[in-house]
Formats: sequence, structure tokens, C-alpha cells
Amino acid sequence: MVTSGYYLLPQKFRWAWLLAASSYFYMYFKPEYILIIFFTIVVDYVAGLLIEKAQGKARKALLLASIITNVGVLVFYKYFNFLAENINLLARHYHTTHIPLLNFILPIGLSFHTFQAMSYTIEVYRGNQKAERHFGIYALYVMFYPQMVAGPIERPQHILPQLRRVIHYESKAFVTGIFLMSAGFFKKVVIADRLGLYVDPVFSNPHAHSALELLLATYFFAFQIYCDFSGYSDIALGAALTLGIELMKNFNMPYLSCNIAEFWKRWHISLSTWFRDYVYIPLGGNRGSFAVTCLNLFIVFMISGLWHGANWKYLIWGVVHGCLLTGYYLLKKWKVSISGYSFFKWLITFNLVCLAWVFFRANTVTDSIYILNKIGHFQGRFYAADDIMAIKEIFYCVFIIVLLLLGEWCMRSHTEFSTGKKVYTALALIIACYFFGVFNEAQFIYFQF
Repeated sequence: MVTSGYYLLPQKFRWAWLLAASSYFYMYFKPEYILIIFFTIVVDYVAGLLIEKAQGKARKALLLASIITNVGVLVFYKYFNFLAENINLLARHYHTTHIPLLNFILPIGLSFHTFQAMSYTIEVYRGNQKAERHFGIYALYVMFYPQMVAGPIERPQHILPQLRRVIHYESKAFVTGIFLMSAGFFKKVVIADRLGLYVDPVFSNPHAHSALELLLATYFFAFQIYCDFSGYSDIALGAALTLGIELMKNFNMPYLSCNIAEFWKRWHISLSTWFRDYVYIPLGGNRGSFAVTCLNLFIVFMISGLWHGANWKYLIWGVVHGCLLTGYYLLKKWKVSISGYSFFKWLITFNLVCLAWVFFRANTVTDSIYILNKIGHFQGRFYAADDIMAIKEIFYCVFIIVLLLLGEWCMRSHTEFSTGKKVYTALALIIACYFFGVFNEAQFIYFQF
């Protein structure tokens, strides 16, 4: 419906149509939260205009005001209760005042559209982007519905010109968009949600499961979160492409990486590059000593961990990846390498990433430590499930993971299909979703961030 109306309308009304659709999409979750995003849009729109005109220290002051406003909104809604809970723990120890917790739902996609909004004012400040005069176009840049709740986190130089240019219907782009959307839905309902049927019960009660089950759940979660998140990204890219708008690629077969640095060049690319350009490089990047470079990496990954959620487990997950990257660069500095086959480099990288996911998925840090300890010692029962159907489900999960890896390997070798092949493949994927999909209303994992 949105796509049809978009192409039927004259160019000068299309922005309003997409903005209305985006607003409706956002308000469907919790209507009053539109006021929060509208507030930050007004602040950043005005800030962009003033930054462009200002000179000297005033420009930096305006940028800081914009960033503080955005970060302030994010911290209040996402981290207030987390901070209050930890302060209250200290308060109980010293018998001081207790901070009451607030009862509200986190606005959907807040972390994503906040970062996208900040990239605009930063790029205007740096002189890489002219301030957008059209308020509606800028609002659409922040609220563009395919990617506003879970990315990709776009840059103004890439999106704003596309929102202004005249776009004509192209069957090739439309078919590619449908193909990407069908692939995304397949990843979500056939793979991710199917794996979730095994993963969720195991992580909900790790003490009731054997070491082998915990290890399987860890591997399965690695593919669950990948298919869930990259599936949404494929849907977002596809939905935008049906409108003739190209979004940046957010994943590039990350589990084929042969070292941890390569993994972060392939996983959640829009967030990794955001932190690189707006946090890591301004901190000094790798321009200082090796110790300073490692410190910068740690700061980035600590922030990245907290960006994912207001919980110590996410912070630890970020620190773990900071340690892994530091270890990788230390080995590189000392010219230590794993000679021989790339397979061993891939195997080590994949397992390190999977074990780090335990902190991300487990309900608590205590559960994470218990799971890793049990996997490490591999003690207890070999397998705890009594139901033979559980064994069949495991083999089915392994089969769809192998299918996914083969499909991605084929895509790596053959990056472009003909339009006809895309139509047939999309139809096959849609049919597979209908017959093999799990429709249990499980939301996308990254919607909570």
C-alpha cells in the first residue's frame, strides 16, 4: 500500500506520504512516544541550521547542546532505572536515600534513531553535510520507516539526497527489494524463531540442562541472533529498495571471519562504522601509543556494550570483545600468527564469538558464568532430554544452519542473480516461510535496543 501510493503520487508529495507512513508505523507501538522523537527532530533540525551559520566556539557549543539533548533522552528512557538500581544498592549499604524506579516502556528503536540523528549534526559541524532546510525531509531522514527501529544506522550524505531526487519505478530494483524481504522473512521465521524454540528454554533454566545442551544452545543462539538481526536488515533494505532508495549493507557473512577484527568489519556494519567515525577516531584512534590504542578500543566496546542494553551483562559482553580485539592486535604486533590453513583461524574466531554471546543471551551475569563454567568442564549428563522429538528438532536446527551457510557461500561466489531467478527464489522462500516458519509472535531481538 505504501509503495503503491508512493509511485502514484507526484514527487513533491512523496516525502509527506512516507513521513505519514513512518509516523503511523511508529505510533502503532505507543502513540504518545511520537512526541519524544518529534522533540529530538526539532532540536537537531534547528541545531543543524544554527551550526552551519555559526563561527568559532559557538559551533561546538551548539553541537554539544544537540548531542547532550539526544544522549539525555536516551539515558533517561534507557538507563535511568539501571543507574537508579545500582545507586540504590550502594544507598542500602550506606543507609542513604532510595531513588524510586520509573515504570515505562522503552521507546522502540530509540538507540538507532538517536544515533542516526546525532550523525546528522556531527556531519554538519564537520562540514561534510549541508544543513537540511526542509523540515519534512529531515524528519523523514530520522523516521524513515524501513530502518528507524533497528537500522541500518544511516549517514545524512547517503540518505538525504535520495529523499530529494526524482525516483522512477524500476522493475529490477522492485524485484530485488522483494527478494531481499523474502530472504529476511525466511531468516526470521524459518531459522531464527525455530532456533529460539531450543535456545530460549535452555537459557531460561541453564541449571536443568547438560553441558552439551548448553553448548548447543550457545551455537544455536549465535545463528538465531544473526538470522534475526540480519533478517530484519534484509527486510529493511528490501522495503527501501521497492521505493527506489538504497540503504547501506549491515552484514557481510560475519561468521566466515578469520579473526575478531574482521568479524567487526562484517557484523552490524552501520554501528561499527558509527563508533569508529564518531567515538574511536575522535578519541585518537590508533594514532597514539599501542596502550592508548587499546584503551580507545576498550572505551568504544564498553559504550557499544551498554548501547545494546542497560544491564551489566551487555557491558561485560562489550569488554570481552575489547579484550579479544586487544589480544588480536597484540599478536599482530608481536608478529605471532596461526600458520597454515585459514580453517583454524576461522574455527578459533567463530568459537570465541559464540562463547562471548553467552554474556549477551544469558538472563544474568551469574547464569553466564555458570554456563561457561559447565561448558568448560563438560561435566554431568551427556544429554538431558527424554523426548526423542527434541533430538529430531536438534537435527532439524543443524540442517537449516548448514543450509544457511551453504546459501551464503553461494551468494559469496555469485553476488548477482538475474531478475527471473530472484522472482523464483523469492516465491520459493515465501512458500518455505508458510510451511516451515514458526509464527509465535516473537519480535525481532534488536527491537528492544
